[in-house]
Amino acid sequence: MDMDSELGALAIQEGLAAPLVGRLLRHPVARRRAALLRRDLTEEQMEEIIALGSARSLAANSGVPASIKSRLAEHPEPEVRCALAANATDEPSGLLARLVDDPDPLVRSFLAMNEHLPTELITRLAEDPDSTVRAWLPRHGRNAPEAVRRALFTDTDPGVRQAAVAHWSPPLDLLPALLADPSTRVGAARHSQPTPELARDPDPRVRGAAAAHPDLPAALRDMLAEDPDVVVRNEIVCRADTPPDLRERLAATLTTEDPAEAFLLSHRNHRCPSPDPAPSTLTHEQAEALLSRAGL
Repeated sequence: MDMDSELGALAIQEGLAAPLVGRLLRHPVARRRAALLRRDLTEEQMEEIIALGSARSLAANSGVPASIKSRLAEHPEPEVRCALAANATDEPSGLLARLVDDPDPLVRSFLAMNEHLPTELITRLAEDPDSTVRAWLPRHGRNAPEAVRRALFTDTDPGVRQAAVAHWSPPLDLLPALLADPSTRVGAARHSQPTPELARDPDPRVRGAAAAHPDLPAALRDMLAEDPDVVVRNEIVCRADTPPDLRERLAATLTTEDPAEAFLLSHRNHRCPSPDPAPSTLTHEQAEALLSRAGL
Protein backbone atom coordinates (compact mmCIF):
# COMPACT_ATOMS: atom_id res chain seq x y z
CA MET A 1 0.00 0.00 0.00
CA ASP A 2 1.42 3.40 -0.94
CA MET A 3 1.74 6.31 1.49
CA ASP A 4 -1.41 8.11 0.30
CA SER A 5 -3.46 4.93 0.73
CA GLU A 6 -2.02 4.27 4.18
CA LEU A 7 -2.82 7.81 5.33
CA GLY A 8 -6.29 7.62 3.78
CA ALA A 9 -7.00 4.38 5.67
CA LEU A 10 -5.71 5.86 8.93
CA ALA A 11 -7.89 8.95 8.42
CA ILE A 12 -11.06 6.87 8.81
CA GLN A 13 -9.83 4.50 11.52
CA GLU A 14 -12.32 4.35 14.37
CA GLY A 15 -11.27 5.64 17.76
CA LEU A 16 -8.37 7.69 16.39
CA ALA A 17 -7.23 10.37 18.84
CA ALA A 18 -8.29 13.91 17.87
CA PRO A 19 -4.70 15.24 17.73
CA LEU A 20 -3.80 12.56 15.19
CA VAL A 21 -6.89 13.42 13.11
CA GLY A 22 -5.82 17.05 13.21
CA ARG A 23 -2.39 16.21 11.82
CA LEU A 24 -3.93 14.08 9.06
CA LEU A 25 -5.98 17.06 7.87
CA ARG A 26 -2.76 18.56 6.50
CA HIS A 27 -2.58 15.74 3.92
CA PRO A 28 -5.05 16.19 0.98
CA VAL A 29 -6.03 12.52 0.53
CA ALA A 30 -6.38 11.89 4.27
CA ARG A 31 -8.28 15.17 4.69
CA ARG A 32 -10.85 14.29 2.04
CA ARG A 33 -11.35 10.81 3.50
CA ALA A 34 -11.76 12.15 7.02
CA ALA A 35 -14.09 14.92 5.83
CA LEU A 36 -16.30 12.43 4.02
CA LEU A 37 -16.46 9.56 6.50
CA ARG A 38 -15.55 10.56 10.06
CA ARG A 39 -18.48 11.20 12.39
CA ASP A 40 -16.39 12.54 15.28
CA LEU A 41 -14.93 15.65 13.67
CA THR A 42 -14.93 18.71 15.89
CA GLU A 43 -16.31 22.02 14.60
CA GLU A 44 -12.76 23.36 14.69
CA GLN A 45 -11.63 20.52 12.43
CA MET A 46 -14.57 21.14 10.09
CA GLU A 47 -13.62 24.80 9.84
CA GLU A 48 -10.08 23.76 8.94
CA ILE A 49 -11.36 21.34 6.30
CA ILE A 50 -13.42 24.13 4.70
CA ALA A 51 -10.49 26.55 4.84
CA LEU A 52 -8.20 23.98 3.18
CA GLY A 53 -10.56 23.51 0.23
CA SER A 54 -12.26 20.17 1.00
CA ALA A 55 -15.75 21.53 1.65
CA ARG A 56 -17.26 19.25 -1.01
CA SER A 57 -16.17 16.10 0.86
CA LEU A 58 -17.46 17.54 4.12
CA ALA A 59 -20.82 18.41 2.54
CA ALA A 60 -21.34 14.72 1.69
CA ASN A 61 -20.81 13.68 5.33
CA SER A 62 -24.16 12.91 6.96
CA GLY A 63 -22.71 13.60 10.39
CA VAL A 64 -22.18 17.32 9.78
CA PRO A 65 -24.13 19.47 12.28
CA ALA A 66 -26.94 21.77 11.17
CA SER A 67 -24.89 24.94 11.65
CA ILE A 68 -22.23 23.75 9.19
CA LYS A 69 -24.81 22.44 6.70
CA SER A 70 -26.51 25.82 6.70
CA ARG A 71 -23.23 27.47 5.73
CA LEU A 72 -22.46 24.88 3.08
CA ALA A 73 -25.88 25.47 1.48
CA GLU A 74 -24.65 29.00 0.71
CA HIS A 75 -21.21 27.94 -0.50
CA PRO A 76 -20.20 29.73 -3.72
CA GLU A 77 -19.04 26.50 -5.42
CA PRO A 78 -22.00 24.56 -6.92
CA GLU A 79 -20.25 21.19 -6.47
CA VAL A 80 -20.25 21.74 -2.70
CA ARG A 81 -23.98 22.46 -2.72
CA CYS A 82 -24.49 19.38 -4.97
CA ALA A 83 -22.78 17.13 -2.41
CA LEU A 84 -24.95 18.57 0.34
CA ALA A 85 -28.15 18.33 -1.71
CA ALA A 86 -27.68 14.63 -2.43
CA ASN A 87 -27.74 13.42 1.17
CA ALA A 88 -28.75 16.13 3.66
CA THR A 89 -31.64 15.78 6.04
CA ASP A 90 -33.78 18.84 6.75
CA GLU A 91 -31.57 20.17 9.53
CA PRO A 92 -31.83 23.05 10.03
CA SER A 93 -35.51 23.13 9.15
CA GLY A 94 -36.04 24.57 5.66
CA LEU A 95 -32.63 23.49 4.35
CA LEU A 96 -34.06 21.19 1.66
CA ALA A 97 -36.59 23.81 0.56
CA ARG A 98 -33.71 26.26 0.19
CA LEU A 99 -31.88 23.78 -2.06
CA VAL A 100 -35.01 23.28 -4.21
CA ASP A 101 -34.70 26.99 -5.03
CA ASP A 102 -30.95 26.82 -5.76
CA PRO A 103 -30.17 28.79 -8.93
CA ASP A 104 -27.96 26.01 -10.34
CA PRO A 105 -29.98 23.20 -12.01
CA LEU A 106 -27.20 20.69 -11.23
CA VAL A 107 -27.72 21.29 -7.51
CA ARG A 108 -31.45 20.69 -7.93
CA SER A 109 -30.66 17.52 -9.93
CA PHE A 110 -28.52 16.20 -7.08
CA LEU A 111 -31.34 17.04 -4.70
CA ALA A 112 -33.55 14.66 -6.71
CA MET A 113 -31.24 11.86 -5.48
CA ASN A 114 -31.99 12.66 -1.84
CA GLU A 115 -34.00 9.93 -0.09
CA HIS A 116 -35.07 12.34 2.66
CA LEU A 117 -37.23 14.54 0.41
CA PRO A 118 -40.83 15.02 1.52
CA THR A 119 -43.61 14.63 -1.03
CA GLU A 120 -44.12 18.36 -1.42
CA LEU A 121 -40.50 18.90 -2.51
CA ILE A 122 -40.57 15.89 -4.86
CA THR A 123 -43.62 17.49 -6.46
CA ARG A 124 -41.80 20.80 -6.85
CA LEU A 125 -38.83 19.10 -8.51
CA ALA A 126 -41.24 17.33 -10.89
CA GLU A 127 -42.36 20.81 -11.99
CA ASP A 128 -38.82 22.21 -12.31
CA PRO A 129 -38.37 24.37 -15.42
CA ASP A 130 -35.17 22.48 -16.30
CA SER A 131 -35.93 19.13 -17.97
CA THR A 132 -32.64 17.67 -16.69
CA VAL A 133 -33.85 18.07 -13.11
CA ARG A 134 -37.17 16.41 -13.91
CA ALA A 135 -35.37 13.52 -15.63
CA TRP A 136 -33.29 12.81 -12.52
CA LEU A 137 -36.34 12.15 -10.38
CA PRO A 138 -37.25 8.75 -11.92
CA ARG A 139 -33.65 7.59 -11.58
CA HIS A 140 -33.71 8.14 -7.82
CA GLY A 141 -37.26 9.01 -6.70
CA ARG A 142 -38.43 5.62 -5.49
CA ASN A 143 -40.96 7.26 -3.17
CA ALA A 144 -42.45 9.60 -5.75
CA PRO A 145 -46.25 9.74 -5.44
CA GLU A 146 -48.47 8.42 -8.21
CA ALA A 147 -49.43 11.91 -9.39
CA VAL A 148 -45.77 12.80 -9.90
CA ARG A 149 -45.11 9.59 -11.78
CA ARG A 150 -48.03 10.16 -14.14
CA ALA A 151 -46.88 13.73 -14.74
CA LEU A 152 -43.39 12.56 -15.74
CA PHE A 153 -44.69 9.71 -17.91
CA THR A 154 -46.56 12.39 -19.88
CA ASP A 155 -43.93 15.16 -19.63
CA THR A 156 -43.47 17.43 -22.64
CA ASP A 157 -39.77 16.52 -22.82
CA PRO A 158 -38.99 13.13 -24.43
CA GLY A 159 -35.91 12.65 -22.23
CA VAL A 160 -38.05 12.93 -19.10
CA ARG A 161 -40.60 10.45 -20.44
CA GLN A 162 -37.78 8.09 -21.38
CA ALA A 163 -36.27 8.27 -17.88
CA ALA A 164 -39.68 7.66 -16.31
CA VAL A 165 -40.43 4.52 -18.31
CA ALA A 166 -36.88 3.22 -17.82
CA HIS A 167 -37.11 3.35 -14.02
CA TRP A 168 -40.80 3.07 -13.10
CA SER A 169 -43.57 0.69 -14.09
CA PRO A 170 -46.10 2.75 -16.06
CA PRO A 171 -49.84 2.58 -15.33
CA LEU A 172 -51.67 0.26 -17.71
CA ASP A 173 -53.76 3.07 -19.16
CA LEU A 174 -50.61 4.91 -20.28
CA LEU A 175 -48.91 1.91 -21.90
CA PRO A 176 -50.48 2.29 -25.38
CA ALA A 177 -49.30 5.90 -25.70
CA LEU A 178 -45.84 5.02 -24.36
CA LEU A 179 -45.52 2.16 -26.84
CA ALA A 180 -46.52 4.49 -29.67
CA ASP A 181 -43.96 7.10 -28.59
CA PRO A 182 -40.56 6.47 -30.26
CA SER A 183 -38.71 7.86 -27.22
CA THR A 184 -40.40 5.45 -24.79
CA ARG A 185 -41.20 2.40 -26.93
CA VAL A 186 -38.18 0.39 -25.75
CA GLY A 187 -38.86 1.03 -22.09
CA ALA A 188 -42.59 0.45 -22.46
CA ALA A 189 -41.95 -2.87 -24.20
CA ARG A 190 -40.32 -4.17 -21.00
CA HIS A 191 -43.64 -3.69 -19.19
CA SER A 192 -45.92 -4.92 -21.99
CA GLN A 193 -47.25 -8.38 -22.65
CA PRO A 194 -45.14 -9.75 -25.54
CA THR A 195 -46.94 -9.79 -28.87
CA PRO A 196 -45.94 -10.85 -32.40
CA GLU A 197 -45.79 -7.13 -33.27
CA LEU A 198 -43.17 -6.48 -30.57
CA ALA A 199 -41.25 -9.64 -31.50
CA ARG A 200 -41.00 -8.35 -35.11
CA ASP A 201 -40.25 -4.72 -34.22
CA PRO A 202 -37.52 -3.14 -36.39
CA ASP A 203 -35.69 -1.99 -33.24
CA PRO A 204 -33.65 -4.89 -31.76
CA ARG A 205 -33.95 -3.30 -28.33
CA VAL A 206 -37.72 -3.75 -28.46
CA ARG A 207 -37.33 -7.34 -29.60
CA GLY A 208 -34.79 -7.86 -26.79
CA ALA A 209 -37.29 -6.53 -24.26
CA ALA A 210 -39.86 -9.00 -25.54
CA ALA A 211 -37.31 -11.83 -25.41
CA ALA A 212 -36.54 -11.07 -21.76
CA HIS A 213 -40.17 -10.76 -20.63
CA PRO A 214 -41.09 -13.37 -17.99
CA ASP A 215 -44.42 -14.14 -19.70
CA LEU A 216 -43.02 -14.72 -23.19
CA PRO A 217 -45.08 -17.43 -24.94
CA ALA A 218 -43.16 -20.44 -26.22
CA ALA A 219 -44.08 -19.66 -29.83
CA LEU A 220 -42.58 -16.17 -29.60
CA ARG A 221 -39.57 -17.55 -27.74
CA ASP A 222 -38.88 -19.90 -30.63
CA MET A 223 -39.37 -17.06 -33.13
CA LEU A 224 -36.92 -14.81 -31.30
CA ALA A 225 -34.42 -17.66 -31.06
CA GLU A 226 -33.93 -17.14 -34.80
CA ASP A 227 -33.52 -13.36 -34.49
CA PRO A 228 -30.67 -11.90 -36.55
CA ASP A 229 -29.51 -9.79 -33.57
CA VAL A 230 -27.00 -11.54 -31.30
CA VAL A 231 -28.15 -9.66 -28.19
CA VAL A 232 -31.76 -10.74 -28.73
CA ARG A 233 -30.66 -14.36 -29.10
CA ASN A 234 -28.63 -14.00 -25.92
CA GLU A 235 -31.83 -13.05 -24.06
CA ILE A 236 -33.34 -16.34 -25.17
CA VAL A 237 -30.23 -18.22 -24.01
CA CYS A 238 -30.58 -16.60 -20.56
CA ARG A 239 -34.21 -17.66 -20.12
CA ALA A 240 -34.89 -20.40 -17.57
CA ASP A 241 -37.64 -21.86 -19.78
CA THR A 242 -35.45 -22.25 -22.88
CA PRO A 243 -35.04 -25.97 -23.70
CA PRO A 244 -31.44 -27.19 -23.12
CA ASP A 245 -30.89 -28.24 -26.73
CA LEU A 246 -32.07 -24.84 -28.01
CA ARG A 247 -29.90 -23.04 -25.46
CA GLU A 248 -26.85 -25.06 -26.51
CA ARG A 249 -27.45 -24.37 -30.21
CA LEU A 250 -27.93 -20.64 -29.66
CA ALA A 251 -24.95 -20.31 -27.32
CA ALA A 252 -22.71 -21.41 -30.16
CA THR A 253 -23.92 -18.45 -32.25
CA LEU A 254 -23.19 -15.77 -29.64
CA THR A 255 -20.06 -14.32 -31.18
CA THR A 256 -19.49 -10.76 -32.30
CA GLU A 257 -16.70 -8.41 -33.32
CA ASP A 258 -18.67 -5.40 -32.07
CA PRO A 259 -17.27 -4.21 -28.67
CA ALA A 260 -20.65 -2.80 -27.62
CA GLU A 261 -22.42 -6.07 -28.39
CA ALA A 262 -19.68 -8.02 -26.62
CA PHE A 263 -20.24 -5.93 -23.50
CA LEU A 264 -24.00 -6.52 -23.63
CA LEU A 265 -23.46 -10.25 -24.04
CA SER A 266 -21.23 -10.37 -20.97
CA HIS A 267 -23.43 -8.06 -18.91
CA ARG A 268 -25.70 -10.81 -17.60
CA ASN A 269 -22.70 -12.73 -16.25
CA HIS A 270 -20.95 -9.70 -14.77
CA ARG A 271 -19.63 -10.11 -11.27
CA CYS A 272 -18.14 -7.30 -9.23
CA PRO A 273 -14.63 -8.04 -7.97
CA SER A 274 -14.28 -8.97 -4.33
CA PRO A 275 -13.67 -5.92 -2.15
CA ASP A 276 -10.18 -5.34 -0.88
CA PRO A 277 -9.64 -6.58 2.67
CA ALA A 278 -10.07 -3.94 5.35
CA PRO A 279 -6.75 -2.36 6.40
CA SER A 280 -5.40 -3.40 9.77
CA THR A 281 -6.02 -1.10 12.73
CA LEU A 282 -2.86 0.78 13.72
CA THR A 283 -1.85 1.28 17.31
CA HIS A 284 -1.12 4.80 18.52
CA GLU A 285 2.61 4.15 18.16
CA GLN A 286 2.18 2.79 14.61
CA ALA A 287 0.05 5.79 13.65
CA GLU A 288 2.66 8.17 15.07
CA ALA A 289 5.37 6.40 13.07
CA LEU A 290 3.32 6.65 9.83
CA LEU A 291 2.64 10.34 10.37
CA SER A 292 6.33 10.97 11.05
CA ARG A 293 7.32 9.18 7.83
CA ALA A 294 4.84 11.37 5.96
CA GLY A 295 6.22 14.53 7.52
CA LEU A 296 3.00 15.23 9.39
